[in-house]
Amino acid sequence: MATLMGFDYGTRKIGVAVGQTITGTASALKTLRNINNKPDWLRIGQLIDEWQPDALIVGFPLDTDGSQTDATLPALRFSRQLEGRYQLKVHLADERYTSMEARNRLGNNAKSIEAYDSLAAKLIIETWLTEQRESPSA
Repeated sequence: MATLMGFDYGTRKIGVAVGQTITGTASALKTLRNINNKPDWLRIGQLIDEWQPDALIVGFPLDTDGSQTDATLPALRFSRQLEGRYQLKVHLADERYTSMEARNRLGNNAKSIEAYDSLAAKLIIETWLTEQRESPSA
C-alpha cells in the first residue's frame, strides 16, 4: 500500500489531495494560496510531513487536443521543484477536464469555490490510479 499526495497546480492556488493505492481512492484536503506568486512551500512541507506520502502526483495541463497550454510549463516546473525539495518521486497525470468535473460536482456555490482546486487534486490522483490499473505494465 502506498500513500499518494496530489496537486492541482495553479499560479494563484494549489489544490491538494491524498490517496491510497490499496483502495484506489483519494480525498480532497485543502486549497493553498500562493505567496508572492510562489507555492506556499512551508505549508506544502507541513502536509508532506503530516501525511508521509510515498509519491506525489501533479496534474499535467493539456488542451483538449493534447497540446500544451500556458499552464503546462509552470506545472512541470512545480513538479521538478517538488521532487528536488522533498526527494519524492513525482508522477504527472493528465488533468484535462478535472477542474470542469470539480465545478460540475460542486456547482456554483460560493462556499465551494475554494473546494474546486482540492477536488480537482483528488480527481488527478484518481485519474493516475486508474491509468496505472489499466496500463499493461502495471
